[in-house]
Amino acid sequence: MKKITIALFALLAMTQSVVAQDISTYLQGKYIDVASAKEKLSGAGYEVIAEYASVKDGITLVFTDAALKHEASKPNRAYAAVLRMFVDNQEKKISITNPIYFGKAYMQDDYNAKVFEAELANINKIFTGLKGSKDMLDEDDISDYHFTFGMPYYEDPDELAEGKTAELLKQVQSYKDGKNVVFTLKLDNDSYLVGYNLNADTKKFVEKIGRANASVLPYTISIEKGAATALAAKYYLALCYPLLSMGGFTTIMDVPGAITEDLSKPFK
Repeated sequence: MKKITIALFALLAMTQSVVAQDISTYLQGKYIDVASAKEKLSGAGYEVIAEYASVKDGITLVFTDAALKHEASKPNRAYAAVLRMFVDNQEKKISITNPIYFGKAYMQDDYNAKVFEAELANINKIFTGLKGSKDMLDEDDISDYHFTFGMPYYEDPDELAEGKTAELLKQVQSYKDGKNVVFTLKLDNDSYLVGYNLNADTKKFVEKIGRANASVLPYTISIEKGAATALAAKYYLALCYPLLSMGGFTTIMDVPGAITEDLSKPFK
């Protein structure tokens, strides 16, 4: 009986260790220049759709592939279509969004572990020696994450405008002659993910709360089923900066509103 009890406790401990696994937000590694990074990504089957100056002396590469686009073509899942790589020319480091972390966040109940685990394996093959960031969440908390009581979830996006998909896309692409559009990615279900360049003053929050996570930009707009929406900034910033304290958030308390205002301008 004693042996059985010990075995049960051991099994329980093993089960709990699996359930309680932390997932890093980013994969960090040794510096590689932008040109070399793009070459490696392209050689591994990825399409680099944007090269964006997300912060001073830093570039974010936005990339995708057929598997990501297929998953993101499911209803309300457009944000899962891309991964991001931040090349920090100042600190001489790279940081890549963890496919599993953001896959769980954006795919919710549609999360397909095989797809995003394969993406992770591919990235680790391309860029050897990557390590998980200190930014992380318990895997059980990612899909229903919100910063604190009363804060938005993934399912609470900012509703920017309503209308026909083609008209909404035209509005954002023609605003200021398209200068704010970083990329436009068409998905299989006639939806679009648009990378958008925020106002210069709005973008300064990255330097204030941590340039290491500068792949938070460019911000994205989803155009699908007659609506243009964006992840609520209070959700998205918290997701990308899970170590940020309440005190840290108070230093950028005006930023979420400024982001929503920036994203809404093309549709007014």
